[in-house]
Amino acid sequence: MKEYKVIAVSEGVIGTIFLGESKIPIKKLEERLNEEAEEGWRPICQVIEHRRLLLFWSRESVIVTLEREKGE
Repeated sequence: MKEYKVIAVSEGVIGTIFLGESKIPIKKLEERLNEEAEEGWRPICQVIEHRRLLLFWSRESVIVTLEREKGE
Protein backbone atom coordinates (compact mmCIF):
# COMPACT_ATOMS: atom_id res chain seq x y z
CA MET A 1 0.00 0.00 0.00
CA LYS A 2 1.29 3.47 -0.86
CA GLU A 3 0.58 6.89 0.60
CA TYR A 4 0.86 10.26 -1.11
CA LYS A 5 1.68 13.83 -0.15
CA VAL A 6 1.43 17.06 -2.16
CA ILE A 7 3.71 20.05 -1.53
CA ALA A 8 3.82 23.49 -3.14
CA VAL A 9 6.79 25.85 -3.44
CA SER A 10 6.00 29.35 -4.76
CA GLU A 11 8.03 32.25 -6.07
CA GLY A 12 8.46 35.21 -3.73
CA VAL A 13 5.70 37.75 -3.16
CA ILE A 14 7.96 40.84 -3.03
CA GLY A 15 9.62 40.11 -6.38
CA THR A 16 6.26 39.39 -7.97
CA ILE A 17 4.66 42.63 -6.78
CA PHE A 18 7.58 45.02 -7.35
CA LEU A 19 9.28 43.44 -10.36
CA GLY A 20 6.26 41.87 -12.03
CA GLU A 21 7.85 38.44 -11.89
CA SER A 22 10.22 36.40 -9.83
CA LYS A 23 11.90 33.01 -10.06
CA ILE A 24 10.90 29.71 -8.51
CA PRO A 25 13.24 29.40 -5.51
CA ILE A 26 15.27 26.41 -6.71
CA LYS A 27 17.36 26.20 -3.53
CA LYS A 28 14.22 26.18 -1.36
CA LEU A 29 12.64 23.48 -3.57
CA GLU A 30 15.81 21.41 -3.43
CA GLU A 31 16.01 21.68 0.38
CA ARG A 32 12.35 20.74 0.76
CA LEU A 33 12.69 17.70 -1.51
CA ASN A 34 15.79 16.55 0.39
CA GLU A 35 13.91 16.87 3.71
CA GLU A 36 11.05 14.79 2.34
CA ALA A 37 13.46 12.21 0.89
CA GLU A 38 14.95 11.67 4.35
CA GLU A 39 11.47 10.59 5.48
CA GLY A 40 11.15 8.14 2.58
CA TRP A 41 9.15 10.30 0.15
CA ARG A 42 10.00 10.35 -3.56
CA PRO A 43 8.60 12.68 -6.23
CA ILE A 44 6.37 11.09 -8.85
CA CYS A 45 4.73 14.09 -10.51
CA GLN A 46 5.44 17.81 -10.85
CA VAL A 47 3.43 20.65 -12.40
CA ILE A 48 3.86 24.41 -12.55
CA GLU A 49 0.75 26.38 -11.66
CA HIS A 50 -0.01 30.08 -11.95
CA ARG A 51 -1.74 31.29 -8.79
CA ARG A 52 -3.47 34.63 -8.39
CA LEU A 53 -1.81 37.09 -6.02
CA LEU A 54 -4.04 39.93 -4.88
CA LEU A 55 -5.95 41.53 -7.79
CA PHE A 56 -3.39 42.22 -10.50
CA TRP A 57 -0.54 39.74 -10.10
CA SER A 58 -0.02 36.04 -10.44
CA ARG A 59 2.91 33.93 -9.37
CA GLU A 60 4.17 30.52 -10.26
CA SER A 61 4.16 27.59 -7.89
CA VAL A 62 5.69 24.16 -8.32
CA ILE A 63 3.26 21.49 -7.14
CA VAL A 64 5.00 18.18 -6.42
CA THR A 65 3.27 14.89 -5.64
CA LEU A 66 5.32 12.59 -3.40
CA GLU A 67 4.89 8.87 -2.81
CA ARG A 68 6.16 6.32 -0.28
CA GLU A 69 5.29 2.90 1.00
CA LYS A 70 2.77 3.13 3.85
CA GLY A 71 4.34 2.56 7.25
CA GLU A 72 7.79 4.03 6.51
